[in-house]
Amino acid sequence: MVFYLLKRILATIPVMLFVAVFIFLLLRLTPGDPAAMIAGDFANDDQIAEIREKLGLSEPVLKQFFIWIGNIAQGDFGESFYFKKQVSELILARIEPTLSLSMVTIIMTVLIAVPLGVISAYKQGSWIDRVVMGFSVMGFSVPVFVIGFGLVYVFSIRLDWFPVQGYKRIADGIGPWIVHLVLPALALSVIFVAFIARMTRTSVLEVLGEDYIRTARAKGQTEAKVLSRHALRNAAVPIITVIGFAFAILIGGVVVTESVFNIPGLGLLTVEAVLNRDFPAIQAVVLLFSLIYVLINLLIDLSYTVLDPRIRY
Repeated sequence: MVFYLLKRILATIPVMLFVAVFIFLLLRLTPGDPAAMIAGDFANDDQIAEIREKLGLSEPVLKQFFIWIGNIAQGDFGESFYFKKQVSELILARIEPTLSLSMVTIIMTVLIAVPLGVISAYKQGSWIDRVVMGFSVMGFSVPVFVIGFGLVYVFSIRLDWFPVQGYKRIADGIGPWIVHLVLPALALSVIFVAFIARMTRTSVLEVLGEDYIRTARAKGQTEAKVLSRHALRNAAVPIITVIGFAFAILIGGVVVTESVFNIPGLGLLTVEAVLNRDFPAIQAVVLLFSLIYVLINLLIDLSYTVLDPRIRY
């Protein structure tokens, strides 16, 4: 187990290095000059050249890359071209809203999707099963921003139950914090509820016909215990896998939701950085998202031994 963990941690190094090279080159090969955007529409060539020199953009690309990697190794992600702040400060200021939205969304998703999937599998072929599967199809089909604007119109504008946009930090109180997260978390969770509910249904259906399920029923156990203690537990490995992937995608996929609800998180920071070609900010955020994705994959693999004792590394 320790050897496997060490091997997986070491394997993240080339992955992160590849991501760093890819995003560094991609940003510099795309059209647009950040120096020109910073200088403004009325700047002359000399002023733009001076800004490029100050930002280090006049150096060869290879030299820029090694300077950047060397700074990252020392914990320095550079200064934002657009915000005029250290990128690490920007990320620390924006990470709470994104993590809060992701955590509330994944909790909401699991609490809704797993019971729906289990009930759908147990009632296979019934109207309940058809409703759940119909909802799953709808969840995959409707874009997140459409769901977001629909929720805002109904629950914020018409009913005035929740705020239209914005974010309150946990330090401001649990009540205001959760109220501002309900609608964006609900909008973001729809597609993941659809996906996890379908996976739960499929996984539970596969184990409902096993001998140990018939044995548990023969012993007189209630259907609730059979489904929760035997069916769901033995179907948990693929379910946990998709939940982990969903959480990883959530962390990096909140861009649209944060834009719709004006939540000042990493997603909105990414949009602002891309629009202004803020190389240091974009690179740092993408690297952070990639690292989180890799770590979640590692945790998913390690959780298999807890869920299924037959699995050993």
